[in-house]
Amino acid sequence: MKLECFVSLFCLGVGAMAGKYSREVNEHKPSSSDGKTVEFRIAKLNQVWEKAQRMQLPPVKQAELHSDLKIQEKDELQWKKLKVEGMDENGEKEAQIRRNFNVILAKYGMDGKRDTRTMESNSLKDHDANEGDGFDDPRLDKLWNKAQSSGKFSSDELLSLKREFQHHKDKIHEYNILIDTVSRTEEVHKNVISPLEGDAKEHVLHQKHTELKLKMRDLNQGFERLRKISHEGFTEDSEFREPRVIELWEAAKRANLTQDELDSLKEELHHFETKVEKHNHYQEQLDLSHQKLRHVESLGDKEHIQRNQEKYNTLAEKTREIGYKMKKHMQDLNNKISQQGLQHNEL
Repeated sequence: MKLECFVSLFCLGVGAMAGKYSREVNEHKPSSSDGKTVEFRIAKLNQVWEKAQRMQLPPVKQAELHSDLKIQEKDELQWKKLKVEGMDENGEKEAQIRRNFNVILAKYGMDGKRDTRTMESNSLKDHDANEGDGFDDPRLDKLWNKAQSSGKFSSDELLSLKREFQHHKDKIHEYNILIDTVSRTEEVHKNVISPLEGDAKEHVLHQKHTELKLKMRDLNQGFERLRKISHEGFTEDSEFREPRVIELWEAAKRANLTQDELDSLKEELHHFETKVEKHNHYQEQLDLSHQKLRHVESLGDKEHIQRNQEKYNTLAEKTREIGYKMKKHMQDLNNKISQQGLQHNEL
């Protein structure tokens, strides 16, 4: 029954709002100077994508990278337009875009550093992880073990809670990446000769330290939420299930929005949650399809291999497309919450 409702939501909810995010992903793929079809309109993004394929990243991780690179492409093209119009004079937007690109490289192990931060090869931990698998953080591991043994949660609730723990672990990973980028920028800042260049880098460093503070605040609030749920269980009036949606809703409640704005945002977040669930579903199917393809390849039946390869390729393309739409929508929601909260604080 739950699955039937979920499929119905796809047909009714997701279809109605697909148009807003479909145009960009449905455009014909760009061509390089030699006429070959490429994935992206920016050369360095194609280089990253080609490197990822040589590295043979797991299928779900590769689809996630593709979605991140599509967001980066969109942001860089928008910035180039702003720059032509003279609207990024202090270089703030440029610094942010460069930082985002560096975070992508570090996140997928392409920054040339030996990454001591753990990074999972697949995002489907809540479906196939062993009971003893940890979260690489003693506080999280202790909290999770208590929740598991408390008897407060059904099996479905434990899966939901584990997704929240995994999301928090990913946020810690992102925070560590940002610390690394700030450290590298500070090293460069020490070697600056020009006073004007020094002022610009000082501004960038200030931005990064501000972002670090905000991320640390979010991590503390996220951990406090996990601690509360682990001790008290889920409440009857829990609005959302997906960690990313819960995080947006919590941010909205802190943003000093009016009740009408909160009600409107809540409705949009329910639509967004359906999109996140659809993305999760496609990630699961992509992983299963990849496992089946590997099995068929081991049997050596060329016709069977070709059929499964075609199915896998189609599913991978669809997963990337849905991932981009979901991340673009999340970016828009984050901006909306920030801007509305800022407007109210200025009044």
